Amino acid sequence: MFTHLLIATDGSELSHKALTGGLGLAKDLQAKVTVYCAVIQYLPTSEFIVESPLEVMKQLEGIVDQHLAEAQTLACSLKVPIETRKSIELSAYEGIIECARAQGCDLILMASHGRRGLTGLILGSETQKVLTHSKIPVLVFR
Repeated sequence: MFTHLLIATDGSELSHKALTGGLGLAKDLQAKVTVYCAVIQYLPTSEFIVESPLEVMKQLEGIVDQHLAEAQTLACSLKVPIETRKSIELSAYEGIIECARAQGCDLILMASHGRRGLTGLILGSETQKVLTHSKIPVLVFR
């Protein structure tokens, strides 16, 4: 069936649900797991900047490292070995798809916040973009 799962996380409570479910599925399938988190590229949009873009990127990368460390701890407690990956992206969906492709994953697992209407249009849905652009099957947790 599935032998290598990519679990995308953003550190939210909902993505934790996808992480937990994905690790459980991986354990049942005896599949390899890669947990991925995107560092979203910071682009200053104002002339008045309190912190340098480099400082902001360091902070964002630190947050992503924290999310991946938490995933590692959870996987260890469930006795599921994982690898973690991150990349700097303008859009998370591109990083998710590229990581899954590069790692040879055959299933992507991720959460959907279920934003609809104007909120969904303005914020966009990374899950919807993955579903639209990925050639790899996607399992969505809600």
